[in-house]
Amino acid sequence: MTRVLGIDPGLTRCGFGVVDVAANRAARLVAVGVIRTDDASPIERRLLEIADGLDALFAEHSPDQAAVERVFAQHNVRTVMGTAQAAGLVLERAARRGVPVGMHTPSEVKAAVTGYGNADKRQVTAMVTRILGLDAPPTPADAADALALALCHAWRGGATQALDPVGIAAAGLTPAQRAWREAERHARPDRT
Repeated sequence: MTRVLGIDPGLTRCGFGVVDVAANRAARLVAVGVIRTDDASPIERRLLEIADGLDALFAEHSPDQAAVERVFAQHNVRTVMGTAQAAGLVLERAARRGVPVGMHTPSEVKAAVTGYGNADKRQVTAMVTRILGLDAPPTPADAADALALALCHAWRGGATQALDPVGIAAAGLTPAQRAWREAERHARPDRT
């Protein structure tokens, strides 16, 4: 099992989701929620609150890896700046603890969880609920997005690769294919 902390960065609501993922891609919910800040507070105070919340998450859950949404250009520069600042805090807090971080685009996350890169939030939330066997969808959407990030990271080579560096479990290979792939890996250690 590898524990992955997913973060959907934001200044008002910074979603988080923690999952345990096995090499066979089975996932179990550990924690989910949001770190909230008051939009009337000064930016430095809001960033400090997010940093403190992240510290608490890392301390309580001891993730092996982290995943954060890659910031992309939007029309609203203020939103992009806040998202980038929150994402930077995640990168710094993880680096301080030696926790590797994967960055994933929204379409990559949607494709990993739903099979469709243009899925809407409702579809992502429904699949996260189904994958984790939850009784109710995680709310708000930022929390569901954070869980989707953690799952994407695990399934796209983050956590499962650490558990299964040859990729046998995730790829569903035959015994002959496994033997070939292991031989290739040992012959060329730079290839995964």
